[in-house]
Amino acid sequence: MLRILIVHNSYQQKGGEDSVVDNETALLKACGHQVELYLRHNNELHGLSKFSILKQAVWSKQTSRDLHVLLQQFKPDVIHVHNTLSVISPSLYWAAAKLNIPVVQTLHNFRLLCPQAMFLRKGKVCESCMGRSTWRSVIYRCYRSSASQSAVISGIIHFHRGLGTYKKNVSRYIALNTFCKDKFIEGGLPENKIRIKPNFVADVIPIAVARNGFLFVGRLSAEKGLRTLTDAFNYQLHGQLSVVGGGEDFELLRERAEIKSLGVLASNEINFEMQRSCALILPSIWYENMPMTLVEAFMNGLPVIASKIGALAELVEDGVTGLLFRAGDADDLSKKMKWAVDHPVLMLQMGMNARNKYLSSYCPEVNIKLLVDIYHEAISSMAVDGLPVGECYSSTAIQA
Repeated sequence: MLRILIVHNSYQQKGGEDSVVDNETALLKACGHQVELYLRHNNELHGLSKFSILKQAVWSKQTSRDLHVLLQQFKPDVIHVHNTLSVISPSLYWAAAKLNIPVVQTLHNFRLLCPQAMFLRKGKVCESCMGRSTWRSVIYRCYRSSASQSAVISGIIHFHRGLGTYKKNVSRYIALNTFCKDKFIEGGLPENKIRIKPNFVADVIPIAVARNGFLFVGRLSAEKGLRTLTDAFNYQLHGQLSVVGGGEDFELLRERAEIKSLGVLASNEINFEMQRSCALILPSIWYENMPMTLVEAFMNGLPVIASKIGALAELVEDGVTGLLFRAGDADDLSKKMKWAVDHPVLMLQMGMNARNKYLSSYCPEVNIKLLVDIYHEAISSMAVDGLPVGECYSSTAIQA
């Protein structure tokens, strides 16, 4: 059994990364591993000056101090990092390096390559910073439409690239699919350190009920493509559309009384909606890494109608586990939704295929083996490099 320290910086709004952390922590504990959590939250930034926020994001002394104590007390075999922005900071990688503790980093988004994290600008895919300087993001105000905040994120990326943080102090990276792995290699991460492990959800056996209507689940924001969906939807052609989630694009639903807005729901309520719908619509206009809603849909035997963009074109097998349409093309999406309405038997078969895909690729039993194998590989890599893991858990090993 392994001793695993999981590190995660929570965003101000709970999202898919937080769910992944919760799921993996519960799974590891259920399988007998000893797990400790180091969690911080971006709410800690409230009341701080801009200069203090900048210093914290580049190099958090508090993280170093916290780990000075935690690593010596818990003595982990491996550290698994999910997110470090903004309060944890990359200082944790150096704290781990001083004790020769291997670090595994899950790549939930493209932040190491793109300050905005989504390769998206003005509603279109943008790879201007791919494999090169990210200072263009300052000119374009990519992060939160702010030149100063874009400069901070870009500065963090360049500072730690210069230090070699991402290449030297991470033993293994976890990409969520082949598309994402290839993007990170193109962006300069070492290919030999990247492994593929998808997200997963615990199984809930679907109930046998009549399926009808379409479902959208996710944050109501521009990159999720809600405008494409609302432009595509026609009540007379498509029947029912239900939308789960909240966000700034909720305004798109205000004048569409025929669209059923369910607001933010608990996971069991989402499962219920998925088990009685005919298809999940994923109209994203950015390079989704691996949306948890897709995994949940497959678990519930629900086929997915998704944008043919990025990893979605890999995750959804057209005509087998769902349908693909041209990203941002409302007319094409409308046609695919009409086809789904006209072919209910084939959609049910796609749902069965989606369920089988979940059982073969996205269930806990498959995921735990992949995850623990990556941990062992990371630990072994330290020994190969001549670095005994956790050799010097001493009071002077880590300096704040």
